Amino acid sequence: MSSPVQYELQDNIGVITVDNPPVNALSQAVRQGLLDAITQATRDESDAVVIFCAGRTFIAGADIKEFGKPFKAPGLPDLLNTIEACPKPVIAALHGTALGGGFETALAAHYRCALPSAKVGLPEVKLGLLPGAGGTQRTPRLAGVKASLDLFVSGAPIPAGQAQGIGLIDKIIDGDLLDGALAWAKALVSENAPIRRSSEQAVPDYDPSIFDEYRRTLAKRARGQMAPGHIVSAVEAAATLPFDEGLAVERRLFMECMQSPQSAGMRHIFFAERQASKVDGLSKATPRRPVDSVGVIGGGTMGGGIAMSFANAGIPVTMIEISDEALQRGLSIVERNYAGSVKRGKISEEKAAACRGLISGSTDYAALADVDLVIEAVFEDPDLKKKIFTQLDAVCKPGAILATNTSYQDVDAIAAVTARPEDVIGMHFFSPAHIMKLLEVVRGEKTADDVLATVMALAKKIRKVAVVSGVCYGFIGNRMLRPYGKTTQLLLLEGASPQQVDSAMENWGMAMGPLRVFDLAGLDIGYKAREALSNEQKGDPKTYRVPDLLVEAGRLGQKSGSGFYVYDENRKPTPDPVVDEMIQKAAEELGIERREISDDEIVDRLVSALVDEGRKILEEGIAQRSSDIDVVYIYGYGFPASRGGPMFYADQQ
Repeated sequence: MSSPVQYELQDNIGVITVDNPPVNALSQAVRQGLLDAITQATRDESDAVVIFCAGRTFIAGADIKEFGKPFKAPGLPDLLNTIEACPKPVIAALHGTALGGGFETALAAHYRCALPSAKVGLPEVKLGLLPGAGGTQRTPRLAGVKASLDLFVSGAPIPAGQAQGIGLIDKIIDGDLLDGALAWAKALVSENAPIRRSSEQAVPDYDPSIFDEYRRTLAKRARGQMAPGHIVSAVEAAATLPFDEGLAVERRLFMECMQSPQSAGMRHIFFAERQASKVDGLSKATPRRPVDSVGVIGGGTMGGGIAMSFANAGIPVTMIEISDEALQRGLSIVERNYAGSVKRGKISEEKAAACRGLISGSTDYAALADVDLVIEAVFEDPDLKKKIFTQLDAVCKPGAILATNTSYQDVDAIAAVTARPEDVIGMHFFSPAHIMKLLEVVRGEKTADDVLATVMALAKKIRKVAVVSGVCYGFIGNRMLRPYGKTTQLLLLEGASPQQVDSAMENWGMAMGPLRVFDLAGLDIGYKAREALSNEQKGDPKTYRVPDLLVEAGRLGQKSGSGFYVYDENRKPTPDPVVDEMIQKAAEELGIERREISDDEIVDRLVSALVDEGRKILEEGIAQRSSDIDVVYIYGYGFPASRGGPMFYADQQ
């Protein structure tokens, strides 16, 4: 079997070429090939060495196929030390993405050049890890402490130009990368340029207080996560210790992260996200329908966000509303969202203008006659949705995909009002739709395979994480939210305060406590939904008595300025003694004796409520696999990634 790494002399320059598609991952064969090539280059007649990658990218990181398998030499740290020790100048030529161990490989070279389009990054924190092959020691010596911490803790890649600005890339190559790298290597040789080993450089001047400041920030921003704090300690070691001692600290901290439950949870999600895109029983050869234009019914917050999701991917959108006034209101929501993104530096004004130009509007369903996909995004009224789908069935061309953004309703019942139920599917976006990554794809009983395959592929194009769900009330995420919410109400009646419940869950790692979530969503939504249910369907009055009292008192949540909390103009929540009195009175009326409840009990009961419903969802075949449920709760409901999702967490317990 031939090596994925080849070495040849081009004039007086040794060229090492990595060719390990699709992303030139650092497999054992690549590591061995690089070691053999650099060893050969050390001994031959070359005057300098260029490390180059074939295909669409430089080394994009570790080989995920090797995760969890027994280690095979050579290890990456040893390989990089060998590259850095080469007595001849070593130049890394970057294109595509140089990430993780791939960028650490470039950092071990003596010089780095890149195409303008290249990006570099060290995203290990997203797996609960830190760069473990010298990255935390070499980067600060080149870029300084602050820039390095920002790079490590965010885990986000940065463009080549920005990397050059902080000292991580030496030269931007316009034109052919290999030709440019070879020409630069020859120039370095002719200039007798020094061999610059980053391990031999001193960390630039810095303020020692930055480490404590960063730790204080992370205590709020990355509650309870191990890796970010360990990253700060590793960079502090780079700034205060000799290189070899800093490497030893990095290795110790890396192993602590690797062996932690947090990293296990985050690595689980890494693989679960990829697994979620695979649909049981759906062949990879299933054809896709073209989706070159989209219609969105409804111009509210959700409809506008959905329209932006497609426009951001370069797909034109026609938004439909019931009146010119409503349409202009919807388009103004889109306008404000793009203006906000520009103001925050998320996108350029040029990009925003181009995206806005892809979104048009109409009050006439006939404007949807030629679109390839229509998404209905009106409020949760099943009769209204059925009426809309009857109209779409009459207007849309044959083969158009008809999707509903319903959060709860029966997709099969909606499909049944059309003459083409095979073209109907659920696409449940999460608000704000242009930001939230999760997309629940609801497969109806008669949904055609090519419709499902098309929507799953389209989700990737609009940068969503798609999870397939079967049809049931609330699908995966919102169905699990019901027992979670009911348990929350029982905890209040039994003795916990709203702020204790929320603090317990947030300190455990949830992005937001359940009562703050309910206030954000609007307490009137659940109230209106319960009005349509029988007493038997509503269940135990204890599970909804308090929110009903709040709504009847005009406390609808953030939208009215009060719910479980009182909100100021900045929507900052403040506990309200009036709510405590309402809870206590409701408990007395329902014959509940209140008691002291611990934070541990709150967490245990709420997570158990999610897990128990998740198991029912699996048993019924609503979710394809346990890990899909974890993906839904990580990306849609603020469940801490470091816990791996509710089902993974329960398995570990």
